[in-house]
This record gives sequence, C-alpha cells and structure tokens, in this order.
Amino acid sequence: MKHQRSVERWCVHEIELTGPSDGNPFAEVELSARYTYRNRTVEAEGFYDGDGVYRIRFMPDREGSWEFVTRSNVPELDGYTGAFEATPATSRGPVRAVGTRFEYADGTPHLSFGTTCYHWTHDMDRDRERETLRSLAESPFNKIRMCVLPTGQMDPPELPFAGEDKTRYNPVFFRHLEARIADLCAIGVEADVILFHPYDRGRRGLENMGRELDHAYVRYVVARLAAFRNVWWSVANEYDFNRDKTMDDWDDLLRTVKRHDPYERLLSIHNGTRMYEVASVYDFAKPWVTHQSIQHWDATLTTEWVKTGKPVVIDEISYEGDATRRWGNVSAQELVARFWEAMTRGGYAGHGEVYIDSPGRPWIGNGGSLHGQSPPRIAFLRRLMEEGGGFRYLGRRQPAVVNVELPPGADYQVDLVDTWNMTIEAVAGTHRDRVRVGLPGRPYLALRMRRV
Repeated sequence: MKHQRSVERWCVHEIELTGPSDGNPFAEVELSARYTYRNRTVEAEGFYDGDGVYRIRFMPDREGSWEFVTRSNVPELDGYTGAFEATPATSRGPVRAVGTRFEYADGTPHLSFGTTCYHWTHDMDRDRERETLRSLAESPFNKIRMCVLPTGQMDPPELPFAGEDKTRYNPVFFRHLEARIADLCAIGVEADVILFHPYDRGRRGLENMGRELDHAYVRYVVARLAAFRNVWWSVANEYDFNRDKTMDDWDDLLRTVKRHDPYERLLSIHNGTRMYEVASVYDFAKPWVTHQSIQHWDATLTTEWVKTGKPVVIDEISYEGDATRRWGNVSAQELVARFWEAMTRGGYAGHGEVYIDSPGRPWIGNGGSLHGQSPPRIAFLRRLMEEGGGFRYLGRRQPAVVNVELPPGADYQVDLVDTWNMTIEAVAGTHRDRVRVGLPGRPYLALRMRRV
C-alpha cells in the first residue's frame, strides 16, 4: 500500500493498492475507504486503474489528523489502515451554492464566468492543451464546460471504454482527463464535467447503454474525479434531445451522482429544446440539484429564474462567432450585452466562440486560442463585479437622461460605465436618495453605484 503522509486541506489524498487483475476488476471488485477525523466519517469509493492497481481518492475538508481503513470484497484489498495529516490550505477550497450565489469553502464569493470547450482533451494534443490552458489563464473565465464522452463523428486516440465492452473502462483515457482537470485546478478554473450528451448518433451506443451500465459508468467517473476540488457535475448537456431516456431516468442519474459523491459537488443538468421560443428547462426545485444550468438566449429571464432560490447559470446564451447555426453567430457586442444583463439581474452567464475560419478549430469544440472581441469586455465586467457596488444596465436603450433611486440613508458615488469601450466616468459629486444622470446618447451603458 502507498499513500501520502500529508496533504493540504482540500487537496487529493490517494491510496494505491495492488490486487487481482483477472476476470473483470471494474465490475467484480468493490473497494472503498472509511476516513475518520475525530467524530467525522467520510466514505470514499475506490476504482480499478488497470494492471492490477487500485486507487482510492479523498479530499480532506478539515485540518489535522485523519485515519482510514479500506473495505473490499477481495481479501487482499480489505482492512488496510493508515493515517495522514491535512495541512493548512493555500487555496480557497471547492465552490458551493449559498442561496442564489456561489462561494468558496473559505467563504470568499465566487463569481462564475464560464466558457465552453467540449472536447479540448479528447485528441490528446498536448500542444493545443497547453495553449488552451494558457488562454484560460489569461482570460476572465474561471469555469469550463467539458465532456467525458466523445461525439459520434470523432475518432479520438483513446475512448472512455475498452473497445465495445462498456463494463470495462480505459485507464489511459481517464488518466489523461484527470491530469487536465488537475491542470485547470492549478490555474483556478472550475471543471464543469458533462457526463452524458445526445450526440453519439448511434455510433457507439452511448445514448442508450441501459440503467445498469449508466450507473456503473457514473460511479466510476465519480470515484476517479470527485476528490478534485474544482469539479462540478453536469449530468447531461441538452438532455432533452436524448429520445432514449425519460425524465425519470435523468432524475435517477442525478440522484446517483449525489449519492456516490461524498463531497456533494455542485450538480445540475442542461436543457436544449426551444432555446429561441420559450424556456423549457429542468425543474430545478428538485432537491438533488444545486444550481440552475440553462440554455436560453434571453438573459432578462434571469430575474424570474433567480426567484427559485438557487444560483442561475445561463451556460449557453449563444456564442460569439460566424457559424451557420444561430446559436453560434452572435456578435461580440451582443454576447457582452447578454453577460451584463444576466449578471446585473443576479445570475451568471457562459461564453463560447465559434469562428469557422480562425486558425485551428473552433474554441467551443477543441480549445486552443481565443480570437473574439468579447473576452476583454467580459474581463472588464468581472473586474467591476469584483470591486462591488450596485448596477443598473441600460443595454440597447439610449435615453438622454435617467433617474436612479438610491438606497436610503447613505451617500453614493455614481459612475457611468461604457461596457463596450470599457471606460468609467464619475458623475460629479456624491448623491443621496436619487440621482439624475445625463447620458451621451449611445447604447450599452451602465451605472454603478457605490456607497461612500
């Protein structure tokens, strides 16, 4: 048995064991460890990593001495004991939902500025992956939506399953995936891991594996990845495009993730239908989802969605680009406007980029470099949001003057913000109760009010 003697709080402690490799260890061997800190006990499931190697991963959420004991239906893996020290954290910990907002485990607010790169890890192109990580580190984006399963038209070098046998997994694929998740963690980016999608097109049978195989796959992925503090779970992208699963099936899968994840990571599911007509979204009042992951073009609906009491993330609000499909050809100015609309109404929005003729392949599929004009404007928005204050976004409207009611009992500094040109102009003086602001007669302006 191998394991670390110390690990930072909110980092990954790993136990490595050697056991049987005959038969089908993925399906036949049960393995877990019971971790104990004082009177707190956490059960973490293990997994088979090929070549007779078994691993159990655990994220300690308390500083101090932890003990563990392994449990297995295989005698040679059962009953191992050990201890380690969880040292003080240098990170803010995992993100959690608190009311309609997000915060890190240390209480620091988390403002979610997401982007989408569905298959940036599948080609195992290390040069492009390094370029993607560099682009993310230089961008305002602190969350990335990414798939485990490939789409039907893809021919990646490695697949999650070992050939046609979906009871056996491919450790090479998963080691690569989790290494990139660790890379994201190192640069402060949350990995919104999408477990299912409806784009297999019948090629590999991934859309309709059946309940038993679906559950086994979910348990394996959760056992491998849940201990990484930057993991979020999206049970499916555009779940309602899958005609083989019912709402009961999706509820069952969501509950399965929640049941097997000992850390209760953020958990949601993403809709697809009728994005441009009416909002047809999952019932996020159900207790197993932590936040609302929504596809819809109209950010003004954020006001209503926030009333459900859970964070609203419009993960797909259309993408900057020039694709033929309308979800991928809005202007940078339009995408930035939708970000401002969602954020100032109490929600969060997601970015994507689909420029067909840009060098390399489009960002939303394969990552690489960003070429659009929206990222620096989204960075400007993020900076203002992190500085704090109240906002009134005027959007496409361009009135000559606007009256703003201020919270009573205090003086306020008021700034006129040009959200596209990224300028801030102070309105002269301090203001109480109400302020009347003359405007320059152009759209995409906002007012920021900060208490003096």
